Amino acid sequence: MSFLRKSVKLLNAAAGRQQNLKAIVGSTLRHQRTYSSEPPNDYANFPGAKAPFVSKLKLNMPEDYAPIPIYRVMDRDGFIADETQDPQLGREVVEKMFRDMLLLNTMDKILYESQRQGRISFYMTNFGEEASHIGSAAALEMRDLIYGQYREAGVLVWRGFRIDQFIDQCYGNVDDLGRGKQMPVHYGSRELNFVTISSPLSTQMPQAVGAAYAMKMRPNNDACVVCYFGEGAASEGDAHAAFNFAATLNCPVILFCRNNGFAISTPSHEQYRGDGIAGRGPMGYGIATIRVDGTDVFAVYNAMKEAREYVLRENKPVVFEALAYRVGHHSTSDDSTAYRSTEEIEVWNSVEHPISKLKRYMVHKGWFDEAEETAYIKEVRKKVLKQIAVSEKKLKPNWKEMFEGVYAEMPEHLVEQQRELQEHIEAHKDSYPLKDFKQ
Repeated sequence: MSFLRKSVKLLNAAAGRQQNLKAIVGSTLRHQRTYSSEPPNDYANFPGAKAPFVSKLKLNMPEDYAPIPIYRVMDRDGFIADETQDPQLGREVVEKMFRDMLLLNTMDKILYESQRQGRISFYMTNFGEEASHIGSAAALEMRDLIYGQYREAGVLVWRGFRIDQFIDQCYGNVDDLGRGKQMPVHYGSRELNFVTISSPLSTQMPQAVGAAYAMKMRPNNDACVVCYFGEGAASEGDAHAAFNFAATLNCPVILFCRNNGFAISTPSHEQYRGDGIAGRGPMGYGIATIRVDGTDVFAVYNAMKEAREYVLRENKPVVFEALAYRVGHHSTSDDSTAYRSTEEIEVWNSVEHPISKLKRYMVHKGWFDEAEETAYIKEVRKKVLKQIAVSEKKLKPNWKEMFEGVYAEMPEHLVEQQRELQEHIEAHKDSYPLKDFKQ
């Protein structure tokens, strides 16, 4: 370091110490002015909080604070509101976004009906939230690690998860990457940096923050973690632990809340008070926060780009709230018409639908061809139906696999359980459909 730079550094340090000393002395002198008529307008320096003093008591109410604004790029008619916010994506990228949303939407419809026919046990659709999946995935790098909840299939679509992989997982057959150990729609892919989904709400959140902390420790880290969760999951204790963990340890994680209005049958106004999930970020946990229109694929894309740059540059987290509407039922175990009107659903399934908005944008640009859209949907339907016919005929994994893949060396109690089950199966072969399982 040059002599000049050393001198500047020393002077800055000395100035900092002098300012601290002045603050301490000034604070002491001010506290001596107990009977002064001068209003106490000094700034507190408690270890627990830094804030100004006031001489009048006031109950701080939620309505005293303006809500965090919702960032959007496109209006419902597909027009860019502010040209400076146009991400200037090329036609090829926009068409991929549109096709991937169509693929997800089409696959959802067929697999939902597959469950209704009793061919799979469970399913969850992504209707109305396609833009938050595709827009966020498009702004990330493949090396970024994803922790999903159970409604982020579009992220996998963008990253290249194939139709056969989706359907094999839903059928839990021998080609399922999860080896038949998970419920349908609980996808995972080591190749695509997508951690396998688990059913309990919010368990992925502290895990994701921990993974981000590990990344931070790596020299020259150039990847972040993105953790998706719903507004209902944000009511779980693990969510609050994750927020605080991320904030206090400065972890490069994007905590992406899909606020779709309903946690199964519970509307958001019954789920929490305050300014959504975004409101917990700046004041609640001291985390930089973004709130976007989750039906606008360009808004989600721009915001995710900004969030990713920030967490990597600052090694700090971001709370990201994407506001949308769950058009479909929560799952095949739910009937959403019991707690909301069909008229309300129809509005969000038409004029406010993310696919409709992107389609209108493409029409304005001269990039949309209705015949091509129809042909593509037919092609996807054909592929999905063909794959279902293939996947449901595949064998189930060998029953022994339920004991494998957890420990490097199987512990004694599992060895004993496996032996007992094997003896039971051999004694009652006629009672089990062993021909349907890999031997």
